[in-house]
Amino acid sequence: MSSLPLLDPSTALEHLALYKRGDGLTVSELIDSTVNGGLTYNDFLILPGKIDFGATEVVTESQITRNVVLKTPFMSSPMDTVTEKEMAINMALLGGIGVIHHNQSAKEQAEMVRAVKRHENGFITDPVVLSPKHIAADVLDVKARLGFCGIPITDTGAVGGKLLGIVTGRDIQFQSPNTPLSELMTTTLVTAPEGVTLVEANTILRDSKKGKLPIVDSSGRLVSLLARSDLLKNQNFPLASKRPETKQLYAAAAIGTRPADRDRLDLLVKAGLDIVVLDSSQGNSIFQIDMLRWIKKTYPQLEVIAGNVVTREQAATLIHAGADGLRVGMGSGSICITQEVMAVGRPQATAVYAVSEFARKFGVPVIADGGISNVGHVVKALALGAGAVMMGGLLAGTTEAPGEYFYHEGKRVKAYRGMGSIEAMEQGKPGVSKTVTTASKAGPIDNAATSRYFSESSAVKVAQGVSGDVQDKGSIHAFLPYLHAGLQHSLQDIGVKNVVALQAGVESKNVRFELRTASAQVEGGVHGLNSYTKRLYA
Repeated sequence: MSSLPLLDPSTALEHLALYKRGDGLTVSELIDSTVNGGLTYNDFLILPGKIDFGATEVVTESQITRNVVLKTPFMSSPMDTVTEKEMAINMALLGGIGVIHHNQSAKEQAEMVRAVKRHENGFITDPVVLSPKHIAADVLDVKARLGFCGIPITDTGAVGGKLLGIVTGRDIQFQSPNTPLSELMTTTLVTAPEGVTLVEANTILRDSKKGKLPIVDSSGRLVSLLARSDLLKNQNFPLASKRPETKQLYAAAAIGTRPADRDRLDLLVKAGLDIVVLDSSQGNSIFQIDMLRWIKKTYPQLEVIAGNVVTREQAATLIHAGADGLRVGMGSGSICITQEVMAVGRPQATAVYAVSEFARKFGVPVIADGGISNVGHVVKALALGAGAVMMGGLLAGTTEAPGEYFYHEGKRVKAYRGMGSIEAMEQGKPGVSKTVTTASKAGPIDNAATSRYFSESSAVKVAQGVSGDVQDKGSIHAFLPYLHAGLQHSLQDIGVKNVVALQAGVESKNVRFELRTASAQVEGGVHGLNSYTKRLYA
């Protein structure tokens, strides 16, 4: 016991104020490359704060572009083993957003965007409409392509035509595919008049017990449509990422920076695209700058996420060209070998802070892309200024990821590959049939991997990624809520109620950090056991 006289416990807070500096490090002291070098997420911890609220009170809303706010800061990467239609739809339903990859034909990618936009709606102003002359096979085709079959029938087969009936899945069950819809459609309909509010229309739909509610003008012409399934989705998915004006799910897709990508983007915009991601391993190029300026001029309503960048200098160029958001990361992904092969890149924690500190002065959010292996990494990226995290390997292997499960060394796995891998660069190449994506093979495609790494004209393809497999993680309907709950509990431990408060606390130096030595990292993980079971959630 110390021989020094003990202080009165009631003066503990006053005595604490006598210390010249707070415990731990400020973010600027932590991310000081001249002292600490470049840092990854594992190199530091956030010090705990004071808890005076429940974890469920934590709000995880975060901004990913100048004009788009998500209720959870989760994005799936535009990789051909991570994000296609199913991942994009389900990420949006759960409060995040999935970026559809472009290592496929423009038509296939546009169909995926269209499927996302049609999955959940307020008033559907451009519903699929058929005429009485169409046949049951046409309804089955819509079901196969878009996932629904409640279709209004008008005399013209288009919106604006006289509403004659509606055909549903039950109407065509056990019927010949060649049967005309005039013989199958239901003609006794419940409709609502043009001008009805969404709340009123939802009430009519709920009370009618019908699956669809056509909205008609005074002459009985179809104006729009409302779906009961959307009422259920509103109830089941309260965090869903939707455009406020249309109540449709947000749709995001990646494109390259080559001339052909301008035509691709035109198809995507016509399909309802909200956010376009310019996909390049090194975003500070004349190709991306020209593409960015062209998009902002041609499609001013479109949100553009540019990148990838890891320095202030790169960020400044793209912000000046009109970027609405920046994607940060170079060589930090689990399947990426850019830093090893090219000797170019930056440790991810340092990159995220350097770019976000600069970009926030211009109101441009950043997305931390790569290096996310657990909930703690998500929290650290947000603390360093990111508006969201983009995940590849963490979501690969889920039910919604493209590809089929197979067994490898006794484990159920799915293929996962970097877009810089030779396998991805050969996707769509004549004579190369092996693929892990679920997109159809509608002829040759412009390869996204080679354009992303500026390798189209190279006689020898230099890989910047690898191919492998990841263990089955189940559905993101269980996994993403786990990430969300983990994020809420982490912010509670830090003593902040939302992401904005977290970043404000970092900026005001109230949220503090600590560097971790190699032995500290060992101490912070599981250790000292002969064997153990690690269950992440239940």
